[in-house]
Amino acid sequence: MSGGSLKSHCCFCSMQCGLELVQGEGEAGLVVKPSPDFPVATGRLCQKGLHSLRHAVHPGRIAAPMRRTGGHGGDADKGPWRTADWDEALSGIADRIVDIQRRFGPDAVAVFGGGSLTNEVCYLLGKFARVALRTKYIDYNGRYCMSSAAAASQLCFGLDRGLTMPLSDIPKAKYIILAGTNIAECQPTMMPYLLEAKKRGAVIVTIDPRNTMTSKSADLHIRLQPGFDSVFVNGLIHVILNEKLYDESFVRERTNGLEQLFEAVEPFSPDRVEQYTGIYAAVVRTVARGFAKAETGVVLTARGLEQQVNGVEHALNYMNLCLLTGKIGREGCGFGAVTGQANGQGGREHGQKADQLPGYRSIEDPAAREHVAGVWGIAPEDIPGKGVSAYELFQKADAGEIKAMIVLGSNPLVSSPNSRVVERALRKLELLVVVDLFETETAQLADWFLPGSSFLEAEGTMTNLEGRVFHRPRALPSPGDSRTDIDIICSLARRLGRGRYFDYASTESVFDELCLASKGGKADYSGLSYARLQSERGVFWPCPSPDHPGTPLLFADRFYHPDGKAKLHGIRPMKPAETTDADYPYILTTGRLGNHYLSGVQTRRTEPLMKKSPVPVAEIHPSAAEKLRMRPGSRIRITSRRDSLVFEAKITDNIHPTTVFVPFHWGGELSINRLTNDALHPVSRMPEFKICAVRLERVDDE
Repeated sequence: MSGGSLKSHCCFCSMQCGLELVQGEGEAGLVVKPSPDFPVATGRLCQKGLHSLRHAVHPGRIAAPMRRTGGHGGDADKGPWRTADWDEALSGIADRIVDIQRRFGPDAVAVFGGGSLTNEVCYLLGKFARVALRTKYIDYNGRYCMSSAAAASQLCFGLDRGLTMPLSDIPKAKYIILAGTNIAECQPTMMPYLLEAKKRGAVIVTIDPRNTMTSKSADLHIRLQPGFDSVFVNGLIHVILNEKLYDESFVRERTNGLEQLFEAVEPFSPDRVEQYTGIYAAVVRTVARGFAKAETGVVLTARGLEQQVNGVEHALNYMNLCLLTGKIGREGCGFGAVTGQANGQGGREHGQKADQLPGYRSIEDPAAREHVAGVWGIAPEDIPGKGVSAYELFQKADAGEIKAMIVLGSNPLVSSPNSRVVERALRKLELLVVVDLFETETAQLADWFLPGSSFLEAEGTMTNLEGRVFHRPRALPSPGDSRTDIDIICSLARRLGRGRYFDYASTESVFDELCLASKGGKADYSGLSYARLQSERGVFWPCPSPDHPGTPLLFADRFYHPDGKAKLHGIRPMKPAETTDADYPYILTTGRLGNHYLSGVQTRRTEPLMKKSPVPVAEIHPSAAEKLRMRPGSRIRITSRRDSLVFEAKITDNIHPTTVFVPFHWGGELSINRLTNDALHPVSRMPEFKICAVRLERVDDE
């Protein structure tokens, strides 16, 4: 680079802020600055974005393929790593796959993907599993992120897109409800949209067991115990219905299910909700009336209420609020499940999920199978059927049904619940292949470890939380002997004898095939091209033709059910999978910190971020600390029905008295997911990360 700048997008959250690499006194002679060119985030970057170059040029990155010198699979000692060339690596992996599938069948091999991969890689990974491996077993870490909100959106609206409106509509809302979402730390550059709304007179209500950085900007914070969202929202709906504050014409003309909703909320008067939750009846009435009477309004949810065995129902109930009051499909109104990962939206649209084909099609739909098979050049019957969800892949590996696994762009040993089971399952595999930048906790158990590409080294497209598809150019060359993820997938397909289905001239040609495969699906990209995305700085899907303007605002005229109407759902609140008792009297909940991201693979290798949060710290209420007789310097032992770990402790009245909070960005003896519950929602198959019963004990260092 001589003068000027290199443009890219941040690799972390779903805002996907634009950034520029300019010459300066930073890593590799470069400095990261926010880009004013991308019409999202108003030219800002958060602390993670400003330091996003550091992990990409980190000296600890793997630079060449690595293989174990010892035994395979469950052998006690796999031996140390040995460097290999790509020919040896690809041939060695392919030979092992062929042997395993010969002995146990095609479904003995599984693929585990990630929500931060480009659309092209997500699409190819789904195609690779079904065409090259011919296995039904593929899923990805987005199952742990967006699956409950996605299932709820499909049930309610007939379509799943993170936001039903563009971010630019948020400042036009007069009443904003933020439930189970800590935007100030998880999507910091989204906060200016909320603060602009507040500046214009909007009321902001936060609902969370913690008083977070986000709630400190709210007009009203409701400190709700985890698991009680549907109880609270039923109280809001009870007021709206009984005081006839709902939009009767909208409900009549554009929804179904009002009668069932009336029946479900009838027992949940504000006084009864106060008995259940401790939230004053007057507060329930105030929020209900305020949201219903506001001219415009937005509801945003996130993992706090979705990562539960009742998460789909919680999300549906918040959608009910928007539908009842007619606050959807028009300016300044909408519902949004704030997507977590960089490409958490695009990653769940084009075949990376167990039950999905490109374009958000069902793999069990004969018409969808015929269309996609035609694009791929295979027979519809050659596409495998529906597989299982992310955590269930590890359960099958633990049971001996899955013998080999390829993991790309994910660290499931840290990010999965009850992770001791995942560790045991991974150790049982005859073959574990990991493609990543660093030797993650998962990669430490691998037989083969392949160097993939960072966000700066691979061209591709991403889809942010709005549903805006945009082009991310390649900014830097690949270091050492690393390769792009697309090259690795296609090269391995060739070694498996399926190369004719993976013959692409460029990354752009992969995208063109993706667009064709998505044509006619709910997530229709068929009107998109690299040239168009570059010239228009992104286009909202669905976009079914080159002359279509894209769809920033969903549901202006109709919803995506066959009758064009949305479906109200009467929610009858249920208990979590695990309740407290005398032995386990507290609730453990988990979440993110502003300094870190997901399993911490990148941010734990970024010195300025690690300095701010070097270890996870458990937050407990003063009442719990008093019962434990905490002393200065005391740590805390947290024990669930699965494991027991010790953490540094912070005593704060910013958390619900029944609840303890621990962030999830660390591995090993600091990995809180060793304690979390692996109970799954019956539809979304989301694990219950956010609720598990625990006991607390004081630990004093000698």
